[in-house]
Amino acid sequence: MPYISCILAGRPVVAELDGDRVVPLDGLAEIGAQTPGDVLDRATRRPELAVTLDEVELRPVVPNPGKIFCVGLNYKAHIEETKRELPTYPVLFPKYASSLIAADAPIQLPPEGEYYDYEAELAVVIGRAGRRIPEERALEHVLGYTVANDVTVRDYQYKTHQWLQGKAWDDSTPLGPALVRPDEVDLSKARITTVLNGEVMQDSDLSYLIFSIERLIATVSEFTTLQPGDVILTGTPGGVGYRRDPKVVLKPGDEVVVEVEGVGAVRNVCVAERVGDAAE
Repeated sequence: MPYISCILAGRPVVAELDGDRVVPLDGLAEIGAQTPGDVLDRATRRPELAVTLDEVELRPVVPNPGKIFCVGLNYKAHIEETKRELPTYPVLFPKYASSLIAADAPIQLPPEGEYYDYEAELAVVIGRAGRRIPEERALEHVLGYTVANDVTVRDYQYKTHQWLQGKAWDDSTPLGPALVRPDEVDLSKARITTVLNGEVMQDSDLSYLIFSIERLIATVSEFTTLQPGDVILTGTPGGVGYRRDPKVVLKPGDEVVVEVEGVGAVRNVCVAERVGDAAE
C-alpha cells in the first residue's frame, strides 16, 4: 500500500493511500527519520478516521529529509544531448529540504532566473541506516520509491562547474505523491515521462540508468552514513527543454506532469515567485 505525508484536520500525519481513501497511521507525523521500514510496517491503521484524498493537504512525501543527493548524467541520451562524455563515477550534488514541494503544489519560478527546466526523476527513500553498503545488499536499505521533478534554473546551474546554485531554489522540487514500497513495484523497465502542457517531452525507462540504484546507494554510503528519510534522486533522461532547438523554457501557467510507471505522478503548475520588499 502506498503511503503519504499530509495534513489532516490541521495536523501532520502519515497515511496509507488506498485508491482515493486516506487511512491515517497512529502516532506518525511524517515519513522520514522517524519512520524506518520496521516502524512503518508496525504502525496501527486508523480506518475509523479515514477520509477521501481531496480532504487532505499533501506534503512532500518526505517533508524534512536529513540529506538529499542528486545524480547528474545518469542516462546516455541526456549525456549525448549535453555533449558530455559518459561518466565513470556518479555525478553527485546536494539539494535541500527547503526546495521540496508537494506533488500538487505550485512550482515557484524565481525572478533571478531566465531558463527554467524540468527533469523527470525516480527518487529513492532510505529506510535503514548504513555506511559502506555493498551493492548486493543495497536494496535492503530502501524504504521505498517516489517521483521527483528536479526543476532547474539553467542559467544559474552553469554559472560555475558546481550545479548547486541551479538546483536548490526554494519551493522548486515536487516530491511525491506517495511512497511505494519496493515489493510493490517492478522498476526494471518502468517508464519515466515528462508531459508539458499535454506534450510528451521526456520518455524513457529505468533500464537505461547508467548507475543502478544499488550502485548509487553503495557509492554515496562510502563517504557518508545514509539515514532513514534520506533521499536519492537518480537522474533524468534525455529530452530536457534547455537542450532543445529552440529551447523550451518553463513559464508561469505551464503544467508539468512527471510520472514513473508503477510509482506515481507529480502534477504541478508553474507560477512566478512573489518577492517581498525585504528579505525574510
